[in-house]
Amino acid sequence: MVLKVYVSGMSGNKEVKKRQQRVLMILDSKNIKYDTVDITEPGKESEKELMQNKSTSSGGTVSDPEPRHPLPPQLFNDEEYCGDYDAFDMANEIDTLEVFLKLAPADTTAVSTAQIELKQENGEAKKEEAEAEEKKPEEEKPEGGEGDAKDEAAEKAEQQKKLTTTTTAVKTSNSSDSQSDLFLDGERAAAAQ
Repeated sequence: MVLKVYVSGMSGNKEVKKRQQRVLMILDSKNIKYDTVDITEPGKESEKELMQNKSTSSGGTVSDPEPRHPLPPQLFNDEEYCGDYDAFDMANEIDTLEVFLKLAPADTTAVSTAQIELKQENGEAKKEEAEAEEKKPEEEKPEGGEGDAKDEAAEKAEQQKKLTTTTTAVKTSNSSDSQSDLFLDGERAAAAQ
């Protein structure tokens, strides 16, 4: 299998240029073999079209968060899409780059652990807590005002603790890119609250 990095040799966007350089630098430093495909070269129209059609992430930048077409760099293993710069960078940060690039098999045990923790965070544990809360005698439940604020603070602290546990589990395991997606979803959910 051949790793392909789709780049633009004539991009006017400085952020795109920096991202391309960083991807290539990281691949070189890890001695990962790859082919660079410059979609701006004459005769590469079919490669450009392939990149734009198969890319599921747009590679948005600060200056262009919602581009019409996916922006380089985009990474493929042969014809199989791996991801854009953001996904590449996350995989590099949590040390799952080989799995992200589809060069190594995923560790399914680590995925299962992270999925269990995320399920607990996302609702199954909350159902059990709600059932236990309903069973409490009425006098133990706080009534309005300050008690509710304390409960909310305690619940947020518990959610943060679970997120930290999940983050630690993801960072310390050799996981698949689905774990990276789970991690990102957990981060987004925490930020939304």
